[in-house]
Amino acid sequence: MIHTIDLNFQGHPGTIAAFLIETAVGPVLVESGPATTLESLEIGVQQAGFVLTDIQHVFLTHIHFDHAGAAWRFAEHGATIHVHPFGQSHLADPEVLWKSAKRVFGDATEQLWGEMRCISPAQIHACDHEEEIQVGQTLFTAWHTPGHAKHHIAWQCGEDALFAGDAAGVSLSGGPVQPPCPPPDINLEAWMDSIDRLQACSAETLYLTHFGAVSEKESHLAALRECLDDWHHWVAERFDESAPADLVAPFAEHVADQLRQAGLSSKALANYEVANPTQMSVYGLARYLNQRRTA
Repeated sequence: MIHTIDLNFQGHPGTIAAFLIETAVGPVLVESGPATTLESLEIGVQQAGFVLTDIQHVFLTHIHFDHAGAAWRFAEHGATIHVHPFGQSHLADPEVLWKSAKRVFGDATEQLWGEMRCISPAQIHACDHEEEIQVGQTLFTAWHTPGHAKHHIAWQCGEDALFAGDAAGVSLSGGPVQPPCPPPDINLEAWMDSIDRLQACSAETLYLTHFGAVSEKESHLAALRECLDDWHHWVAERFDESAPADLVAPFAEHVADQLRQAGLSSKALANYEVANPTQMSVYGLARYLNQRRTA
């Protein structure tokens, strides 16, 4: 059984999820969320009939704070943290990760994400592509899916469930799918390849950290490709004439227009901005374009 736990990030429901999977040997967690949502996570785990110390396996899709910031809490009581090899060192010593976040979020970093403590390397399991991990009778398969981040894994659980992190985008309350494109390592070619990998995966139900289950995998991923292409071209067409900071406001309006055309309310637009800040996508896509030009 899969429980979707709403972490109620910054008082915004339906923006960040964690997933509790019941197995024959106890519950497993996919995504920890940030440390600031530990209380909501604990409540959700208790509502499913467990306590935090029951969780001995945490599967992370990647190491961004909204997905992995509280993983240390589970390592403290002996859990194994499963992560991409490129994320392993950052969980053992999050100083570089924290400094990177400070450059983006400034003084709001701790308020948004809370602390991120070091995890003993002995409790971090770096997972190869297509590696299988058996927990009781439940099989988890790691699909390396870079593009949003080079340290991204989509986790297949059993036959049907695919915990896709950000590789399958952001879709709130059944709204349109968006590609979260924050710096530093957005790579569109890699992301398109990862979408192919998600499409080819036998699991048909996507579980999005932002937010929840999506059953129409094919149409969802097709819409993600289309939006990723649109956002890339929007920034690329203006990149030579404008600094990234000058593109933030017009890009935010472009995105808001897309959401309004889909019939979303002002409140829904605000939730999308919380889950997927448009400023981050401008800076991420601008960095990607700069790197392509330099190469």
